[in-house]
Amino acid sequence: MPFLSITIDLDRDEVDAAEAACFTAGALAVTLTDRRDDAVLEPAPGEIRLWPATRLEATFAQDDATARTVAALAAALDVPVARLTVRAVADRAWEREWLADFHAMRFGRRLHVCPTHERIDDPNAVVVALDPGLAFGTGTHATTALCLEWLDAHLLPGETVIDFGCGSGILAIAAVKLGAARADAHDIDPQALVATRDNALANLVADRVVTHGAAATLPAGADVVLANILSGPLIELAPRLAALVRPRGHLVLAGLLASQAAEVAAAYQSWFDLRPSGEREGWTILSGSKS
Repeated sequence: MPFLSITIDLDRDEVDAAEAACFTAGALAVTLTDRRDDAVLEPAPGEIRLWPATRLEATFAQDDATARTVAALAAALDVPVARLTVRAVADRAWEREWLADFHAMRFGRRLHVCPTHERIDDPNAVVVALDPGLAFGTGTHATTALCLEWLDAHLLPGETVIDFGCGSGILAIAAVKLGAARADAHDIDPQALVATRDNALANLVADRVVTHGAAATLPAGADVVLANILSGPLIELAPRLAALVRPRGHLVLAGLLASQAAEVAAAYQSWFDLRPSGEREGWTILSGSKS
């Protein structure tokens, strides 16, 4: 079935009303993107921030009432029809379109993240099979890549791992594939927990990857705790994350810009001497052992 895409440029204070109007007019989906390359600073938990100049694209099922749909939407938004950009979009297998651009990647010496439509020929490779999904974490982002490289270089066989803010479960699954005895994966997003369980099953490690929701109590005394989230939550969670690491165990923090590293490290100085152990595209990873 073909679709109709209707796009309009908005100021930030117009977005909520415009989005509601689109769904009232029958939109199947609404996408918001930045149209001026403005930065969005780190939001508080539960807060959603938008760009000052936002582009809204609404997708409708295309039918004989195309002109009527556009006119109704323009009236609901109280804008002239000329302000709306309308184009037809052919129906395609969008998930396959995305996969076509997602290829196997290597992290460190032996760890690979590979989509299910490709194969790794190296018999010594440690492979995490993973396709892009709704939860964050495929290895394409610099912060995830830095954590995967750390695991490849430092994780010892038989160690226990906590993946705090697990997203797709990629770090927990990689840890187990690299020889961890167990990985506990925590996230406040239920979709992330579903994705982690599904990906663990697909990688045949579901017996060693345990998921925990927002209210769960994580087991203390882990050999390695990884938290790939954001600088604000990393600072706020310092006592909790520190308590999860055994004496002389390792803490790995990511999701922070190089300019935020010193502030984050200072929040953990009572327990760890955290130092940058990698940097990529302006992002930094901190790691250190517990005293």
